[in-house]
Amino acid sequence: MVKIRLARGGAKKKPFYSIVATDSRRRRDSAYIERLGYFNPVTHGQEVRLIIEEARLAYWTSKGAQISDRVKQLVKEFKDPLIRERDIAVKSAKNL
Repeated sequence: MVKIRLARGGAKKKPFYSIVATDSRRRRDSAYIERLGYFNPVTHGQEVRLIIEEARLAYWTSKGAQISDRVKQLVKEFKDPLIRERDIAVKSAKNL
């Protein structure tokens, strides 16, 4: 079965994730079928945090690929950027 999930890259303490379509039996960071985008959780300044190729995501889901829970959240955030802004506001309010 094909799954759409995150594959970790980057250095120690500086994660960078690729959103990939891969066989569910493969290891997390092993070879994948296709890269559908990326997610950088530690962005600074004007760096892009999240990119997803929606057309390819739709293609793989139409072929029966299962999307992981975290990727579902990221897709929702990608389609509605206000979600991220609300999360940042809540976190900053908690830190005060």
